[in-house]
Amino acid sequence: MKETVVSANSFDARSTLQVGDESYEIFRLDKVEGSARLPYSLKVLLENLLRTEDGANITADHIRALGGWDSQAQPSQEIQFTPARVIMQDFTGVPCVVDLATMREAVKELGGDPAKINPLAPAELVIDHSVIADKFGTPDSFAQNVELEYGRNKERYQFLRWGQTAFDEFKVVPPGTGIVHQVNIEHLARVVMVRDGKAYPDTLVGTDSHTTMVNGLGVLGWGVGGIEAEAAMLGQPVSMLIPRVVGFKLTGELKPGTTATDLVLTITEMLRKHGVVGKFVEFYGEGVAATSLANRATIGNMSPEFGSTAAIFPIDDETLNYLRLTGRSEQQVALVEAYAKEQGLWLDPAAEPDFSEKLELDLSTVVPSIAGPKRPQDRIVLADAAYQFSQDVRNYVDTADEAGEESFPASDSPAVSNGVPSKPTLVTAPDGSTYEIDHGAVTVAAITSCTNTSNPYVMVAAALVAKKAVEKGLTRKPWVKTTLAPGSKVVMDYYDRAGLTPYLDKMGFNLVGYGCTTCIGNSGPLPEEVSKAVNDHDLAVTSVLSGNRNFEGRINPDVKMNYLASPPLVVAYAIAGSMKVDITKDALGTDKDGKPVYLQDIWPSEQEVNEVVASAIGEDMFATSYQDVFAGDAQWQSLPIPTGNTFEWDPQSTYVRKPPYFEGMTMDTTPVTDITGARVLAKLGDSVTTDHISPAGAIKADTPAGKYLTEHGVERRDFNSYGSRRGNHEVMIRGTFANIRLRNQIAPGTEGGYTRDFTQEGGPVSFIYDASQNYQAAGVPLVVLAGKEYGSGSSRDWAAKGTALLGVKAVIAESYERIHRSNLIGMGVLPLQFPEGASAESLGLTGEETFSFTGVTELNEGTTPRTVKVTTDTGVEFDAVVRIDTPGEADYYRNGGIMQYVLRSLIRK
Repeated sequence: MKETVVSANSFDARSTLQVGDESYEIFRLDKVEGSARLPYSLKVLLENLLRTEDGANITADHIRALGGWDSQAQPSQEIQFTPARVIMQDFTGVPCVVDLATMREAVKELGGDPAKINPLAPAELVIDHSVIADKFGTPDSFAQNVELEYGRNKERYQFLRWGQTAFDEFKVVPPGTGIVHQVNIEHLARVVMVRDGKAYPDTLVGTDSHTTMVNGLGVLGWGVGGIEAEAAMLGQPVSMLIPRVVGFKLTGELKPGTTATDLVLTITEMLRKHGVVGKFVEFYGEGVAATSLANRATIGNMSPEFGSTAAIFPIDDETLNYLRLTGRSEQQVALVEAYAKEQGLWLDPAAEPDFSEKLELDLSTVVPSIAGPKRPQDRIVLADAAYQFSQDVRNYVDTADEAGEESFPASDSPAVSNGVPSKPTLVTAPDGSTYEIDHGAVTVAAITSCTNTSNPYVMVAAALVAKKAVEKGLTRKPWVKTTLAPGSKVVMDYYDRAGLTPYLDKMGFNLVGYGCTTCIGNSGPLPEEVSKAVNDHDLAVTSVLSGNRNFEGRINPDVKMNYLASPPLVVAYAIAGSMKVDITKDALGTDKDGKPVYLQDIWPSEQEVNEVVASAIGEDMFATSYQDVFAGDAQWQSLPIPTGNTFEWDPQSTYVRKPPYFEGMTMDTTPVTDITGARVLAKLGDSVTTDHISPAGAIKADTPAGKYLTEHGVERRDFNSYGSRRGNHEVMIRGTFANIRLRNQIAPGTEGGYTRDFTQEGGPVSFIYDASQNYQAAGVPLVVLAGKEYGSGSSRDWAAKGTALLGVKAVIAESYERIHRSNLIGMGVLPLQFPEGASAESLGLTGEETFSFTGVTELNEGTTPRTVKVTTDTGVEFDAVVRIDTPGEADYYRNGGIMQYVLRSLIRK
C-alpha cells in the first residue's frame, strides 16, 4: 500500500531534472522567494513542504513562512514535516511493531480494515542492540556471543520476522550485521530519494537518538520516540516549529596526533555551554572541506549530546567520494551531485547563509581530550586527566575512612596534600595469580559504539597502537575487560587486510560482536573475582569507552565512573590500567629490555594511519558486506515465521505481549479534565535522563521486574536486559524509574526505584511500582517533580510509556529535553514547567503534598492554555507553563495520545 501525495503546486515549482538517460520530477526551491539565503537544513524542509502541499495540513502560507524565515525570531510557526523514511533499531523497534500489531486489532474491533495499519514510507529496522559482550578476550568470543544472543532473543526475532511478512515497506537487517547508524550511512541512506518518478532529499526520523549520524552525509533526520516513528510510518507528518539554526564555522585543520573524538568532545563542550536544545546546528566554512566524511559522521552522531535536534553538513565532493567508496551506483552518485547543484544544496565554502546564531572553531586548536566521569559534555584535556580524576573520585568514595596515598610536605598545595583516596585490594585470578586493584582501576576498556567505530582513521589508529605496544612487549592489565564491537563487518575486513587483527587479539581486543554493546549497558558482567572485589570494598572503578554516552549506572552496574575517549586512547588506558596514571607523562610499562615505554612511543603518525586507510579499504568490501544485507545467516533463515495479518499473541510469552493502550477506546474522544488530589510519585533533581526513567541494561533479581520474571518461570541467567523486554509492558512498567542510580528525593537515603507510599499509614518507603498500583487502586492520580534537562539522553519512548502506565498524569520540570517532552504528550501525560526562575526547592515543595491542577479543560475548547494553576494542600500556589508547543501536539493530548489520534484518523479516512 503506497500513498502518492499530489502537491497542490501553488508556486509552480514542479519541474524536471535530467541526469544521464533518466529524468526525474523535482520541486524547484528557487520558485520560493527568499529561499537562496536559507541555511541548508531549512532548504531541505522547504522542499518537503513544496512537495507535500495539500492545501489543508500543509498550505502555501506555511511555504511562504519558511521562505521568509526570520533568523532572529523565536520559533513560533508550526510546520508539518513528512520524512522520506523511518529507521529503527530492535530495542525501540520491537515495541513499535508490537504497537502496530495491537493497532491492527484495535481497528478491527472498531469496525475498520486492519490492512490500513501499514507503513506508507520505507521503514528499515537494524537488529544491533541485543548482542551482549558476555564472552571476551578469546578468538571465539564473537561466535559464542551470537549463539547466546539467538538463545535469548529467539522469540523477539520470530516476532520481527512476522512483521517483515505482515507489513509492506518494512524490512529487517538481521543480527550480526552492524550498528543501525553505520549501516545507514554505509548502505541504507540515499542522500537523494527516488520514488514514483520524483527525486527529493532523503530525510528520516529514527527511533534512536543517534540517528543524526546520517547528518554527516547531508541527510536531514533526527531521533524521535517510537510512538512518533509509528505515526510517521503510518503517514502522519511530524509536527514541529521552524527551528533556530546555529551556524558553526569550521576553519583550519586538525593537528597531527588529534582525532575526530577529540574534535567532537570539544564541539560537545562548546555547544552545551552555548545552549542548542531544540535548534538545528549547521557546519559551514572552509574547514568543512578539510573534515573527512567519517569525521562529519562522528560529529553528527553526537548531536543529542550537544542537545541539538540535528547537526548537519551540506553535500560536497567529499560526500560523493564516500558514496562511491561505499558502493553506491554511479547513477545514484550522479543524481546526488546534479540534484544538490540544481537546488542550491551544494556546499559553497565562502557562503555565509542567514543563521540565528554563530560559533566558530579553528580546528588547529583542538587538543587530545577525554570526557567524564558522568556526562559527555564534561571534557577533560588529556594532560589533566589524572589530576582531574584525583579530584572527581572524592565524589564517589567515602573519604572519611580512606587513607591518603601518601602525605605530602605541608608546603604543597592543599589539593595535593589531601592525597588521592586509596584502598588497594588484592584479587586472585582463576589461574591462581594475584594482583592489586584500587579506586580508578580501568575495569572496562571498550572500542564500541556507532560514534567512532564507523571512522576508519581512529579505528586504524587504535590497531596501530596495539601493534606497536605488542611489538614493545606491553600487555593490558589483567583486571581490564577489553572488548571490540565494530559498527559494521567492513571494519574487521580492513583489519584483516592490513594484518592488524592479530595485534588487537593479543591485546585482548577480540571481536565480541557487531552491535551496540558497552555504550548501552550491554558490556556484560565483569570477571567474577573483579566484580566481587569492587563490591566488597566499594571501589570506585572506571570504564574507558569510545562511545557517546557515559551517564551514571549506564555502562556496567559495578562501574561508578565512565570516560569517553578515542579508540587509540582506549587501548592506551587498557595498558595503563588506571585513571591515576598520567598517560601523557608516565610510562605505560617497560619493553623487553626493561626500558620504559611512553604513549608517544606507540602512537602512530598521521601518515602511518592514512597509508593503512588508503591501502586496506576498498569499494569491494562494502559491496561484499551489503550484497545480501536483508537475508541474514543460516540461524536467522531457520527461524520459523508466524503468518497472518494479525499476530497470534502467546499468553505465556515474557517478551512479546499485547499492551493495554487501546483497551476501552471508542471512536469519540473523551473530554480532558482538570487533575485533583494528585500525589507525588517521584521528586527528582537535574539532568535526569531517559535512562534513569527507563533503564536499558541489566535486570536485578530483587526488583519488581526481576520478581515478575521469576514468577513467570524465567531463570536469572535468562533475564536478558530491560531493552530486550520492551515488547512486554508488564516488565517495562516494573522497570520504570528503576535505574540503580536514581535518587528519589522523597525517599532520602535510597538509590534505585523507591518512593514513599502515602496510601499507607505514615507513608512507608516502597518500590515505585508497588506504590503506583496502590495509588491506581485508590483512584489517586500521580505527578512527577523534576529539575532542569528532564528526559535528556536516549529517544526512549518507554520512559514516557512507563510514566503513563504508572498512572502519572502530569510532570512539572524546570526544563525538558525535546524528545521526552513530545513523547509524554504522545502518551497523554501533561508536561508542565515551573515559572521562570522557580523550582520545587524555591517553592518549598517536599513531595509530600497533594496537588490540584485547574485550567486544563480549556483544551476542550480547541485552544491550548499558556499556563495552568497548580495548588497544594499546604497552601503553595503557582502558574505552571503548559509545554504543549504546537496545535498538533494539542490534538494528540485531546485524543489521549498520538496512537489513538492516528488510529481514529485512519479509520475515518
